[in-house]
Amino acid sequence: MKQLTLGIIGLGTVGSSVARILKENQALIAARSGYAIVIKQGVVKDLSKSRQIFDFPITNDVDSVLDDPKIDIVVELTGGVDTPFEIAKKALRNSKAFVTANKAMLAYHRYELQKIAGDLPIGFEASVAGGIPIIKALRDGLGANHILNIRGIINGTCNFILTKMKEQGVEYKEVLQEAQDLGYAEADPAFDVGGFDAAHKLLILASIAYGIDAKPEDVLIEGITQITQEDIAFAKEFGYHLKLLGIAKKDGDEIELRVHPTLLPKEAMIGKVDGVMNAISVVGDCVGETLYYGAGAGGNATASAVISDIIEIARTKSSPMLGFKTPSDKLRLKPLEKIISAYYLRILVSDKPGVLAKIATIFGEVGISIDTFLQRKEKKKHHSTLLLSTHSCSEAEIRVALQRIGDLEVVQTTPVMIRIEK
Repeated sequence: MKQLTLGIIGLGTVGSSVARILKENQALIAARSGYAIVIKQGVVKDLSKSRQIFDFPITNDVDSVLDDPKIDIVVELTGGVDTPFEIAKKALRNSKAFVTANKAMLAYHRYELQKIAGDLPIGFEASVAGGIPIIKALRDGLGANHILNIRGIINGTCNFILTKMKEQGVEYKEVLQEAQDLGYAEADPAFDVGGFDAAHKLLILASIAYGIDAKPEDVLIEGITQITQEDIAFAKEFGYHLKLLGIAKKDGDEIELRVHPTLLPKEAMIGKVDGVMNAISVVGDCVGETLYYGAGAGGNATASAVISDIIEIARTKSSPMLGFKTPSDKLRLKPLEKIISAYYLRILVSDKPGVLAKIATIFGEVGISIDTFLQRKEKKKHHSTLLLSTHSCSEAEIRVALQRIGDLEVVQTTPVMIRIEK
C-alpha cells in the first residue's frame, strides 16, 4: 500500500490523541484513505518534560519537519497566532499539505494561507467545534445553499457555566471555579468567558458560508461575566434559554457577525443543548434548518477531526480551503450599529417615585417599545432591580438609550443588556 508521512508539531492532549488513534485504527484509516499513514517525526517545545513514549522520533527542532522532503503533511497542534502562521507558511512553501486545529491563527490569517497554498490542501476541521464535522457540512454538504444564518454554541466552557447557573441557582463566580476545578476552564478564563474563542470560530464559519474576510476586531463580542441569577430568573419567567451564541446572519448584501449572551425562545432546539456540549444551527435557502451537535473539545473528539482532514487529503490531494477562491466582492460586513434585535435589560435603581417614568420617557424619545417588565425588590433598602425586554430596535438606538439611562442619578450601576434572538 502507498504511504503518506506526517510530521506533528505539538504533542499535547490533541497531538497525543492523534498519534494514538492513527496507531489503534490504522487498518480502518488505511482502508478509508487508500494510504498507510505514518508519523515520521513529532515536535515538542521542551524535550526534558516527561511525556508518554511514542513509536516515532521526537525533536524540538520545527525546521527538521518543515524541511524534510519525505514528509507529505504537516499537522500543527500548538497555540498562538504568529508562530503557527510562520509554520504554516513554510510548510506550504515547501509543498507540504497542512492540517491545523488553530482557530486563533485562522481567524487572522485564513485568506493569506489560502493564497499561499494555491492547490495545496489545508485541513482545519478541528478548528471549530472539536469533533463536530461542521466545516465539511458547510463547505460540501450544504454547497448548493445560500446560507441565511448560523447560530452556534461553540464554546463549551461558557455553555457549562450557564447550564450550571440555570440548574443549580448559583452565581457566575462559583460556577467558574467549579469549571476550573474540572478542567473545563483555564486558570485565566478570559479568552473563553469573554467570547473571544467563539468569535475566532465564528469568523472561520462565516468565511466558508459567505466568503467574507473579516477579523476579530470587526465582530461584536460580549462575554458572560456579567450574567447573574436575576437574568436566569427572567429567562425562566418568560420562557427563554440563555446561551452564549456566535451568530452570522445574511441581510441583503450585508453580513452580521456577533458573539454575545442571547435569549432564545424555549422551542429553539439549539437552546436545549446543555453542559460542555457544542451545537450549531445552519439555515440554508434550500435545505432549511440543519443542526449539528457533539463534543466541542477534548483530545479524542478534536483528534477525530484532525484525522478526518488527513484522510481527505490522502483521498483527494487537493481541496479549496474555504470554498471561495477569493473573498466575496458582493457581500460586506453590516455596521454594528445597524444590527436589529430585541433586547433584555437589567437595571438597578433607587426605589423612588418617578423612576419608571424617567426610564420609559427615555425609551419613548429614542423610539424603543417595551415588551415585558418585572420589578424585583433588592435586599438592600431603597433599591430595586428592573428586568425588562424590548421589541426589535437597532443597536444604535439601544446604545443611546442605555447611555442616557446609565446617566440617570437614580440608576446605581451600569445597566446590563442581553440580546434576544427570535
